[in-house]
Amino acid sequence: MNYFYFIFIFALYKPLIMNWKAKTLLHKGTPRIAVYFEKNTELIARIKTFEDARWSPNNKYWHLPDTEANRLHFNLPLAHTLVPNAEGISSIETFKRYLLSKRYSPNTINTYSEALKSFLTFCNTKAVKDITNEDVILYNNDYILKHNLSSSYQNQIVNAIKLYFKIVKDTAIEIDKIHRPKREKVLPNVLSKEEVKAIISATTNQKHKTMLSLIYSCGLRCGELLALQPHHIDSKRNIVLLKNSKGKKDRIVPLSPKILELLRDYYKVYKPKTFLFEGQKEGTPYDARSLQLILKQALKKTGITKPATLHWLRHSYATHLLESGTDLRYIQELLGHNSSKTTEIYTHVSTKSIQQIKSPFDDL
Repeated sequence: MNYFYFIFIFALYKPLIMNWKAKTLLHKGTPRIAVYFEKNTELIARIKTFEDARWSPNNKYWHLPDTEANRLHFNLPLAHTLVPNAEGISSIETFKRYLLSKRYSPNTINTYSEALKSFLTFCNTKAVKDITNEDVILYNNDYILKHNLSSSYQNQIVNAIKLYFKIVKDTAIEIDKIHRPKREKVLPNVLSKEEVKAIISATTNQKHKTMLSLIYSCGLRCGELLALQPHHIDSKRNIVLLKNSKGKKDRIVPLSPKILELLRDYYKVYKPKTFLFEGQKEGTPYDARSLQLILKQALKKTGITKPATLHWLRHSYATHLLESGTDLRYIQELLGHNSSKTTEIYTHVSTKSIQQIKSPFDDL
């Protein structure tokens, strides 16, 4: 979007907007640009044209990636760490082409490229061949820790650095000596069966109810649900085929008779063609943000104050399976986890065993 055109839009609506401002901040541990303005339909449509523009209902602001281009758009000062040197820019483009040739997903390519950009611009006074492991440590201390960025963000940086320097022939970096941050022990957020039931019951629209029900009943990621096509539902075998899921893997998950009945009723009314759950335009998938908003509305109706997301339904599915006695190896397969360690985290939130422990306080 042209910078002057955007400023013109804001000037045009100045009588309607008492104040608007933009500032850099950390949103969930990630550097973003927050934009504040009074609600206006046309301005909302404009800001949605920015890549990865998102609305934060809790914080009441729109937020975008903290990039040089976006800082220019919103007249924010440029930081030296946002500008890589010429070799750095060329290296990032080479890295993108490499990832593309390896068939990495667009999201992964974007994430790793931005991560590498952050590191190379921190080292923008050096040639790539002169960057050392000491620079990685300095970057962690003077940028990651100084800005209180999350360990998951730091891990993305490490992934990008390791992968990039594997393809660089002339380098002083010792890849094996780049250490990952200590993983934070963050437990998955889980809803009770009663809360899940209340959320689904509060959703009266048939399409919306079916989508939320399918996520929970099959433990799907939001992207997996929205990528489903009608022929992926095999009603004869009672399974859902998930194609090209996370990690470019296919997998199958079982369909319960109850959800199959719900899907049949939905299909009779909506008759989807390309995607099982289509968006406003024919042939396009349903919008992920719209689905998250549907969940938010259901939470409000039920009076559940937990900041639940769609992924909470997946976490709840896994936890409830574990509590009902399903073997952890099967749960790993159903969720599509590469490592059993990822699935084992659910043993820490399952309350079945914990509730059997008698507190010594009861004997007082």
